[in-house]
Amino acid sequence: MVRQYLIWLIKIAGLTILYIPIWIAGAMFIQDGLPDVQPEPGLVNETTGMLILALVNTLLIISLIVTSQWRGWKLALFLAIAYFGSFTFITQIETWYFLTGLTVSSELISALFLMGLTVPLLFIPIAILISGYWKDEGAVSDLKLLDMPVKQFIIRLTAISILYVIIYWIAGYYIAWQNPELRSFYGSQGEIMPFWDHTIQTLSDTPDLLILQLFRGTLFALFVYPVIRGSSVSPWLTSLITGSLLAIPSLGHILANPLIPSAEVRFTHMIETIPSTFLFGMIISWFFHRKITTASRK
Repeated sequence: MVRQYLIWLIKIAGLTILYIPIWIAGAMFIQDGLPDVQPEPGLVNETTGMLILALVNTLLIISLIVTSQWRGWKLALFLAIAYFGSFTFITQIETWYFLTGLTVSSELISALFLMGLTVPLLFIPIAILISGYWKDEGAVSDLKLLDMPVKQFIIRLTAISILYVIIYWIAGYYIAWQNPELRSFYGSQGEIMPFWDHTIQTLSDTPDLLILQLFRGTLFALFVYPVIRGSSVSPWLTSLITGSLLAIPSLGHILANPLIPSAEVRFTHMIETIPSTFLFGMIISWFFHRKITTASRK
C-alpha cells in the first residue's frame, strides 16, 4: 500500500513538472499578439502561480482519468474535448465577446484558441499512459455514450442551458457587477442600476448576450457529458469532479494578465466564476449521471 502511494506521488510530481513546458509551449502562440500593457501583479508571482496551476491541473486530469470507465483512445478523446472545451473554447468565446476592441485583437483571438491545444493533445494522452489507463483492462465493453432517449437528452440539455443563464446572471450581477472598477473596465460608468432595470436594459441593448450564454451553457453540458457518462464513482464524487473541471479554469486569474490588466477586476472575476461554475458543473452531473438517468426511466 505504501509503495503504491509512493508510486502515485512520483507520477503526480513528474506529470506536474511535465505540465509546465507543455503549457508554456501553448502560451508561445500568443506572445506576439499580446497588448503592450503592463498588468498589475497577480495574487502570487509568476513562478509560484505556474506551480500552483500545474499541480491543480495535473490533479484534476488524474482524477478524471482514474474515475473513468473509458480507456485508451476513447478516454483521451473525451478528456481532450472536455478539457479544451471548458478551459479554452468556452472561455475564449467570452473573451471574444467582451474583450475584442478593449485589449484583444482579432488576430489574438485565433491564437488564444490555439494556445489551449497543447495540454489536451499532448499532456492528457501522456498522463493516461503514465497512469496505466491506456489499455482496455477495467474498461466496460458495452458502455454506450448515450443511454437515454434523444428527446430526454434534449430536454435535459435545454433545462441545463437555461439554468446556466440564471446562475451566470445572478453571479455576474451580485458579485462581479458590484465592483465599480469592473463596471468601468467594461465601459459602464456611474452608479449601478437595480437588478431588474439592469437586466431589462441589457437584454434590450444586447439581446445577443442571452443567446451567447444559452449557447455556452449548452456547450458546457455537451463537453463534460462523456466524462459524466463514463464515471465509475458515485454521483456525488462525479459532481465534485465535474464542478472542479468547470471551475478551475478561473483559477488562472491568480496570475498577472495583460488582457485584464487590473488585479481587482481579475480577482472579482475569480470570486464570481469559481463558485458559480462549480455549482453549475455539479448541476450538470446531477442531470446526466447514469444512476439518475436509470432511475428516471423506471
